[in-house]
Amino acid sequence: MLAHDAPQQAIAMPQNEFFFKKKMTSNSEKIIRNTANDEPNPDFPQNRSVASVRRSTTFQRRGSASARRMAIRHSTSSTRRRISDSPKSAVEMSSSYFPPQSPPGGEKSPRAAECEDDEDDEIEEDEEEQQPSSSSSTSAAGRRYSPPRGESGGQAAAASQQASSPSFPYSLRKRRTCLSQKDEDACFPITAATADETPQPISKKFKLESVSPGEARKDFSIDDDDEMKYDPNEPPDHINTLPDEILLKIFSYLSDADVLACNSVCDRFNRIGNSNEVWKELYCELYEYRLPLYHPSHGKFEFREVARWKDENAWKESHRQLHRGVHVMKEDPENTRIANLKVFDQIEYAMSYLESNPEREKLIFLHAGIHEPIDTIYIASNVQIIGASDTRDITSSVIIEGYRNTAVTFVDGSAGAYFGFITVKFRPDPAPLKTPPISQQGQNSNHFYAILVTDENAEPYIERCDISSKVGSGAAVCVKKHASPKFKYCTVVDCENVGIYITDHATGHYEHCEIARNTLAGVWVKNNANPYFRKCHIHSGKDVGVFTFEHGQGYFEKCNIHSNRISGIEVKNAANPVVIRCEVHHGHTGGIYVHEKGRGQFMENRIYANAFAGIWITSHSDPTIRKNEIFTGQQGGVYIFGEGRGLIEQNNIYGNALAGIQIRSQSDPIVRLNKIHDGLHGGIYVHEKGKGLIEENEVYGNTLAGIWVTTGSSPILRKNRIHSGKQVGVYFYDQGHGLLEENDIFNHLYSGVQIRTGSNPKICRNKIWGGQNGGVLVYNGGKGCLEDNEIFDNAMAGVWIKTDSEPILRRNKIYDGRDGGVCIFNRGRGLLEDNEIFRNAQAGVLISTESNPTLRRNRIYDGKSAGIEITNGATATLEENQLFRNKYGGLCVATGVNPVQRNNRIYDNHDTIARAIKSGQCLFKVSSNNSFPMHNFFRCATCNTTERNAICYNCIKTCHRGHVVEHVRFDRFFCDCGAGTLERNCHLQNVPRDNDTVYDSATPISTETGTEI
Repeated sequence: MLAHDAPQQAIAMPQNEFFFKKKMTSNSEKIIRNTANDEPNPDFPQNRSVASVRRSTTFQRRGSASARRMAIRHSTSSTRRRISDSPKSAVEMSSSYFPPQSPPGGEKSPRAAECEDDEDDEIEEDEEEQQPSSSSSTSAAGRRYSPPRGESGGQAAAASQQASSPSFPYSLRKRRTCLSQKDEDACFPITAATADETPQPISKKFKLESVSPGEARKDFSIDDDDEMKYDPNEPPDHINTLPDEILLKIFSYLSDADVLACNSVCDRFNRIGNSNEVWKELYCELYEYRLPLYHPSHGKFEFREVARWKDENAWKESHRQLHRGVHVMKEDPENTRIANLKVFDQIEYAMSYLESNPEREKLIFLHAGIHEPIDTIYIASNVQIIGASDTRDITSSVIIEGYRNTAVTFVDGSAGAYFGFITVKFRPDPAPLKTPPISQQGQNSNHFYAILVTDENAEPYIERCDISSKVGSGAAVCVKKHASPKFKYCTVVDCENVGIYITDHATGHYEHCEIARNTLAGVWVKNNANPYFRKCHIHSGKDVGVFTFEHGQGYFEKCNIHSNRISGIEVKNAANPVVIRCEVHHGHTGGIYVHEKGRGQFMENRIYANAFAGIWITSHSDPTIRKNEIFTGQQGGVYIFGEGRGLIEQNNIYGNALAGIQIRSQSDPIVRLNKIHDGLHGGIYVHEKGKGLIEENEVYGNTLAGIWVTTGSSPILRKNRIHSGKQVGVYFYDQGHGLLEENDIFNHLYSGVQIRTGSNPKICRNKIWGGQNGGVLVYNGGKGCLEDNEIFDNAMAGVWIKTDSEPILRRNKIYDGRDGGVCIFNRGRGLLEDNEIFRNAQAGVLISTESNPTLRRNRIYDGKSAGIEITNGATATLEENQLFRNKYGGLCVATGVNPVQRNNRIYDNHDTIARAIKSGQCLFKVSSNNSFPMHNFFRCATCNTTERNAICYNCIKTCHRGHVVEHVRFDRFFCDCGAGTLERNCHLQNVPRDNDTVYDSATPISTETGTEI
């Protein structure tokens, strides 16, 4: 062990350089004694040695002549104000800067006894010396200067004669009895006051001593500079003629205690001794810091710019806060200027010294270099260890490197310990066999760490440390057994195993840490551990970023987790972390992976740009995903599979390459109050017997279907707003089932709802409007039950039923369509019961091409075409329907069609076609080319028309008079003659030529969405 102690020396200044050689009389040499029975002054420090007191007196004596001259020359009001406002005296500074320590046992040393004897010889200056006196000068002089005890009368007379020479009064500060001090740590500043430091009243005039007995000068004050006469034989003042640069150079060789002592000599010394230049040089020599270190209390350290300090001299104040610490250096310091410096070459020795000296502050400065501990450094107290270096990056310059065992271990009792600005490494000796990773080791394997925090009441504060481990049998940091450390601004990087391993009910705070490039997980949390991570940067790991498992918990707030090879966060085996306001992005696979009954709460995070899904939930896991922003993933947003569950609530999910939310393989989550929009694929995709409650979401602007339901899936979709999609709103296909209830489905490029290929959903109490290809399309064997819906304002039919489909429509309102109400064709069937169908542009119900539905108790009215139209080849069963106020009639049936009719009421319909024929108008004028009234139509053999060119009755009579004509049938058509599609112009109206030859309602457009992603 190396211990360097600066010798405890009494301080004396060189006589030939600093002070004048002036012989003073015994009376002028006396210092004032306390007035009340020589009781010690409580403001005077008790830790000065006799030598320091005597040297202090020597300083006073030698400086008295200079002090008198300075008092005369600079006794202006500004000077007096400077003196009165000057810093604390040396007595006050020394008592506050270095706290006094009483000698053990209270025994007096011989030197202390001698000091007391010397004090008995001191005289007390009369407090009434400044008041005018009517007595003679001789009596006044006798009152001010009484001879000390033990002096002869001749000596007293000589002293009185000396005192009669021109001199100027100044008062000295009262002084306490000096005791011996055995403490090696105490500094000994000179505490005697001088005339320069004695505060004087600004306006009060002081009467001087008489020049000779009986000759008192009248009306004299220290303001009368011009009347002063100086002794020409007095030695010159060399000190005041020295420039500041020389004094600064001299002060640069003094120790801290010497500088403090010199501060009490005179005002100029005080100014120079308190200058930043002096203390900064001394400070940097000892602590090596580039900025003063603020240390207001135990465990608190902060480097502050000088301008931020409230003290005039930040370097001096920082030294006052730190000077009680000990130092660990690789090399013994040379020519140190610090009094009582304690230096060791091993941390263990420094800690042992502090344990054996409990009166010292437990503070260790670990200086630059690589420190190899003898064995593990065990910290079981509130010791403070801080790195010290003159480089900008202090941490990288101060290194503790363990290679036999764990480098640093904090155990029970380390609450309040501080460890900062240090690099800690564990780099084991090369082993012949490669150690297996921690996940494959048995319980009896030896684990090694750079830092281990274990046991209850192990609560150290670890700040700005770089921590790494190059062994595969442990972790860089291990926290266990109820320990609760605080890590702040630390880095845990490039480890061969786990970065931070927290287990066995451990907790702790981890803030502003960087955890990167580790071989396994950046953070492991298990066995009911519950740490708090805040604003940490966890990235570029070769495994997962954060791994919580086996009932691990944890609170992760505002962390940046990205670029890890596997997922950013993995939760399994009943782990239940809280992840809030984090960013999880650019993962090489997924963002968050919850599996094997994992739980957790993930709230207000931003999850984006991951290679796979933003969040995976599988194998009976049940997390809460709330208020997150999940976007621009290279696959889906949230992927729930393998009987996964969970609550997906109030998230903003957009811009993902696949579905915003995908539910498959019997998974059953709750998806509520989310915004799922602008995806490059669909919004929500439920397949392979997926389930789930999907309610109150807003799904819009997606490239494919807003919601897909397929392959045996049966979700509940309730109170969602599904709109503005680029294809279908809700798409049921390939045995897709489920409940679609109380949703708003509108403004899709295709149909609002499509049902096909054996799908059989229940669709009730929805509002479906604004579809560019109709409201609901049921085709290719689709089924479904549509009840109590409002289907309106669609560009084509409100409901399409085609190609062997057989849905049930019950109690729906189908109105204001820009085409027909319900169109059934191409072998469509189904049951239409108790519906209201009104104000549609085409037929309320159109039945065509081998279709055969059943219509029962429907009310079909106010249509702009016929109520029910049944075209050639179709039929229907019509029971108890009401058809009224329709423009082209109530029921129109083509030639050869014989529907089953029972108890229908057809009344108050308008026969617009009959009136038009009676008035001789062309039917095209009534219907134009987008309406298809049912009437007799003909073909003209002379004009070589076909069955696809229909000619109305009035045009046959007028335009084709005398031609060979043929009656085709009674059916839906518009007149091609009036439309101008024939060679002969129509004589009944002059209209532009139009080649539109469509006879039936526009064919619905099926979705382009495939059955596979």
